[in-house]
Amino acid sequence: MKQIEQDIFDDIKADKVFHAYLEQADKAMAALGYTEHGFRHAELVAAISANVMRRLSFPERTAQIAAVAGYLHDIGNSVSRSFHGVSGALLVKSRLEEKKFSPPEIAMIMSAIGNHEEEYGWSTSEVSAAVILADKSDVHRSRVANPDIADFDIHDRVNYAAERSFLRVDAESGFITLEIDIDTKISQVMEYFEIFLSRMIMCRRAAEFLDSKFSLMINGTRLL
Repeated sequence: MKQIEQDIFDDIKADKVFHAYLEQADKAMAALGYTEHGFRHAELVAAISANVMRRLSFPERTAQIAAVAGYLHDIGNSVSRSFHGVSGALLVKSRLEEKKFSPPEIAMIMSAIGNHEEEYGWSTSEVSAAVILADKSDVHRSRVANPDIADFDIHDRVNYAAERSFLRVDAESGFITLEIDIDTKISQVMEYFEIFLSRMIMCRRAAEFLDSKFSLMINGTRLL
């Protein structure tokens, strides 16, 4: 996978304002008992968002815009978990203007950030669809912040059971497939659907927006 163009993405990562907001967002989510929503998640979603665009042969600039939106998508958690997509979109606007992004690019980034949550979000552009797919594909034990296994809730348990997750984009077949390996001694596959079914529906709609089909494979078995 190509690296995100450094002169754009490194500037976003190095920005002290964005760094402070993301740092506070991660602290807030930890205080609320959520899985990791910090720099690891932000960088991974950025990379996957850009990869989706590239694998589907979108222009390189579109891939870079998707990376920026993916990196900043959870920044609104620094304000509140509730409607954090909307607050996050508003937080980034003025700073992106200062960095000379064009108005259409800023609008696209804001819309992607504002629409990434399943409670109220929809794929509004190719970038938005890519961020949704990237965000919802990050299911992995490294996201679990709770050090006490005995105190795991269902979200901790499902994420901790996920030993590998990978979003495979196959333009030739027209499928975007989320592949997950789950240790069923820790969590049963049904628990995954119990908490993530709405996210998988959102991923299906995002894939359709990209003229693709969404598929879910868990432990080598195609379930969607």
